[in-house]
Amino acid sequence: MISPLRFAHLPTPIEQLPRLGSLLNGPRLLVKRDDQTGLAFGGNKTRKLEFLLADAKEQGAELLITAGAAQSNHCRQTAAAAARFGFGCTLALAGEPPRQASANLLLDQLLGAEIVWAAPGERDRALRETFEQAQSGNRRPYLVPYGGSSPVGAMAYAVAMQEFIHQDCPADWIVFASSSGGTQAGLVLGAQKFGYRGRVLGISVDEPEDALKVRVAKLASATSVLMGEPIALTPAEVQVNADYCAPGYGVLTKHEREAIQLFARYEGLLLDPVYTGRAAAGLIDLIRKGFFKKEETVLFWHTGGQPALFAGKYQAELP
Repeated sequence: MISPLRFAHLPTPIEQLPRLGSLLNGPRLLVKRDDQTGLAFGGNKTRKLEFLLADAKEQGAELLITAGAAQSNHCRQTAAAAARFGFGCTLALAGEPPRQASANLLLDQLLGAEIVWAAPGERDRALRETFEQAQSGNRRPYLVPYGGSSPVGAMAYAVAMQEFIHQDCPADWIVFASSSGGTQAGLVLGAQKFGYRGRVLGISVDEPEDALKVRVAKLASATSVLMGEPIALTPAEVQVNADYCAPGYGVLTKHEREAIQLFARYEGLLLDPVYTGRAAAGLIDLIRKGFFKKEETVLFWHTGGQPALFAGKYQAELP
């Protein structure tokens, strides 16, 4: 198993959400604050980067290359980690360069990342070409997977599950945003490996339920091999709710807007428009539908992303 670099602020705290819980008249609510991992506004990718950068160092890399959307939290944290440890960083971003950078993109630039722009359907091709060019130029690149979601990156969230268990704040459910699958794969694996008895529910941000279940199960199984204790997880063991992703990735609806406002105005807690806003909207809807029992405890695992609140595309839609 890879020994991670240690730069995240861990363990992240667990807090109660009493005013929001009272408003919703549902289960007891907790939040785990992975928005406070400490790297350039924090977020869940910081945990993964502790393992990914350790792997990059072991391979003798000097340049990190990854991809994402223009407001990618993953790219922002990768750029920050690269700056901290002396790597170069190139980001392949989908879309057109804006007239004025804001939010995560502004931070990418401030952190010194080189930006390669590509049409949405051409981003993966641009990523491959950028990596190949770096290889041919003998720049010793390391490909950081989309969302940090590889077996190496997912190990971080298996370990995070162990951290949560050691904090002794029992929860019947863990609910969070799921997209590229690495966070959920690690949590699902960690639940089995370290004996978490509750249920792990990913709210899909942009993926169909069946596809995300298959991806998470495959990734969790591969991660278990790296951790030295192979476990064959099946899609049936992965819980995903994809009822809230129909509007599309990064599309802010009245449901995300309400969730962001409720968390802010009742708990002073900021969510982002893309990931935690959508997951929280799903959580709120499930509470209102009576999905959770009132005597249960539900933990919302906050994966970060707040800089996206300041992106130009959302300023007219919030608050």
